[in-house]
Amino acid sequence: MSGALQFTDLTLGYDRHPAVHHLSGRLAPGALTAVVGPNGAGKSTLFKGIMGFLKPLSGSISRDGFAVRDIAYLPQAAEIDRSFPINVFDMVAMGLWRQAGLFGGISRKARDRVEAALAAVGLTGFEARAIGTLSGGQMQRMLFARLLLQDARIIVLDEPFTAVDAKTSADLFALMQRWHGEGRTVLTSLHDIDFVRANIPETLLLAREPVAWGPSAEVLTPANLLAARNLCEAFDSEAAFCADDAPPPGRQDGGHTGSHPGHDHADAA
Repeated sequence: MSGALQFTDLTLGYDRHPAVHHLSGRLAPGALTAVVGPNGAGKSTLFKGIMGFLKPLSGSISRDGFAVRDIAYLPQAAEIDRSFPINVFDMVAMGLWRQAGLFGGISRKARDRVEAALAAVGLTGFEARAIGTLSGGQMQRMLFARLLLQDARIIVLDEPFTAVDAKTSADLFALMQRWHGEGRTVLTSLHDIDFVRANIPETLLLAREPVAWGPSAEVLTPANLLAARNLCEAFDSEAAFCADDAPPPGRQDGGHTGSHPGHDHADAA
């Protein structure tokens, strides 16, 4: 199995109010792709759709034969309950649930794997610490250690560098590059445009609808970024569900910019 994701005229939303409109395209196996856009652009909504937390209002998501449980997912830090009474070791060990089961015991070999994952993110010695005592950077390191144990072909990261220090960001990005080098498919939302241009090969610029998708340097142009901001500012959050044959809000030609050969980014319907 290759680890590709295919979006076909995908619309996602809440209470039948669309938050992501008419997204079509293919995330190639082994791609390292950023999803970029203003606040409220639909990035987290897209990730929740990929993970099956939201069902499409229309269109579809194909996971290339993978089940949702086969995708490793890092939610935004604000969605993690830091008050939950669990220590770092047990939290990281949850990455092994597919092998051990939710209530399965931890073997010596599994314990060694947890220790190795903690060492890989620089948290050796933190095993007994309650997760509520961790700093923001330590929390993200712990969650990346859990991702390492999941050993997934597709990895989805929602704002992994938010509220963490520069050293932690650099260390965690090195892990992302490692996954990319191993041929895993990595999809991440990021806010630092300059960082994305310099380090992420491919970008989807999202503003409730796709603005552009392709090589980062070609997508993250001043014109496209301005278009994305204007689309989000003009969006009506109370808009009714759009019919399949209706063009996306704010778009007259029914398409999106930035498509290029080799990406199958179909025009929005």
